[in-house]
Amino acid sequence: MEGRVSVNGEVAEVGARVDPRVDVLEVDGALVSADPDLVHYLLHKPSGVVSTASDPQGRPTVVDLVPGEPRVFPVGRLDAETEGLLILTNDGELTNRITHPSHGVEKEYLAEVEGEPSRGALRKLREGVELDDGVTAPAKASLVAPTLVRLVIHEGRNRQVRRMCEAVGHPVRRLVRTRIGPITDTTLKAGEWRVLTPEEVAALAKAVAEHG
Repeated sequence: MEGRVSVNGEVAEVGARVDPRVDVLEVDGALVSADPDLVHYLLHKPSGVVSTASDPQGRPTVVDLVPGEPRVFPVGRLDAETEGLLILTNDGELTNRITHPSHGVEKEYLAEVEGEPSRGALRKLREGVELDDGVTAPAKASLVAPTLVRLVIHEGRNRQVRRMCEAVGHPVRRLVRTRIGPITDTTLKAGEWRVLTPEEVAALAKAVAEHG
């Protein structure tokens, strides 16, 4: 981290104290909140859990899977059947920046689909698919195995990956989100969570800033 961290525009010395109320902390030029009250969790959401803080139908929520204090909220959402990585935080500013459409943070998914997509189907996914709420933005799509598609999108429409795959004739059987911007973790099992490192939070802030 040497030379990568600055406080108030000056390169930080090792062990330098930071007052989150007045100091401006940056890592690799990306603004990072030094507020000790902020927490950032990375959760591997299991299927059957909803991405809300509470559910009127009484279904288990992602908030039930992480510590109750301080109160956190999911950044964006995964539909109930979809598994994979989800960030939960009480950092409202970072949440707004990640979820705002203009920032276009990449999200990567592995979709197990019905049938084997042709080159033409993959090309449609890459170039844009006509959905009922308009054509999707260009995406990255590749075949990992005969019925396994890796799809990278930067929009956040409701059930977008499922709808895209269905639109090209290959409904999704199982969907897992494997990456959010620079954040990934193949060791987390369904239902497990961990705290994001300061470097990961900084990388996320930087990715948002670059797409803003």
